[in-house]
Amino acid sequence: MPLEPAPTDAPVTALAGGGVARITLNRPAQRNPLDHATVRALLERLRSFEADDEVRVVVLSGAGGNFSAGGDLKAYLTLYQDGAAFGQFLDDFHHLLEAIERSAKVVLAVVEGWCVAGGLELLLACDLVLAARSARIGDAHIGYAQLPGAGGSQRLPRAVGPLRARHLMLTGAVLDAPEAERYGLVSQLADDATLAADTARLLDRLLAASPLALAGMKHLARLAGTTPLDEGLAREREHVWRYATGSADAREGLMAFAEKRAPRFSGR
Repeated sequence: MPLEPAPTDAPVTALAGGGVARITLNRPAQRNPLDHATVRALLERLRSFEADDEVRVVVLSGAGGNFSAGGDLKAYLTLYQDGAAFGQFLDDFHHLLEAIERSAKVVLAVVEGWCVAGGLELLLACDLVLAARSARIGDAHIGYAQLPGAGGSQRLPRAVGPLRARHLMLTGAVLDAPEAERYGLVSQLADDATLAADTARLLDRLLAASPLALAGMKHLARLAGTTPLDEGLAREREHVWRYATGSADAREGLMAFAEKRAPRFSGR
């Protein structure tokens, strides 16, 4: 069932159509901080789109030329004084990022401007990251004596390696987008002027694929970061056997190749 449109002053806006759900952080004057209301709104929208079979790709972005500058530091002055409320905020942030990682949808972060602290933690949970060349990406918690509480200390070393992660975490260095790509934090760069067009081309490519195969690829890739090698190999074999022997899309892909035509995937 479609969601009701969010008010224009809501912390998050969302719309869906053509197989794509677009979720936008919507506090541009503050560079889209990830306060508790925003985290809860993101989780609600993501769960709604997860239940929508028409949605195959979820795009996360920020309004006003920035992805997210992280947590709302002014609000933390109050939040830190309420241990239970702060604990619930951390729990909800963790639930949000786990929901992104476990989603059967491909989640694409489209990044421009600042993406630091909690913004980086959100980026690290996404499947693909398309960044404008002018984007600035880093951990940046240390500059204000904060710590990454939404999984950044665990996901960042897995993404870029422990030495580079310690450099980003201990120095607060913020990378330009080409350097972030070299670090492994960005999967594709775009010129600022062509970011929208490059996003559209990437979405076309994802939407042309089998949604069942995309979900399988995402599941298998996640195994590499969450299981020992022997277990991952065994689970890969089991998953691929089920997919190959029970999926109409797997057969359709082979038939389309043999018949030299474009495949017609059904998602089954």
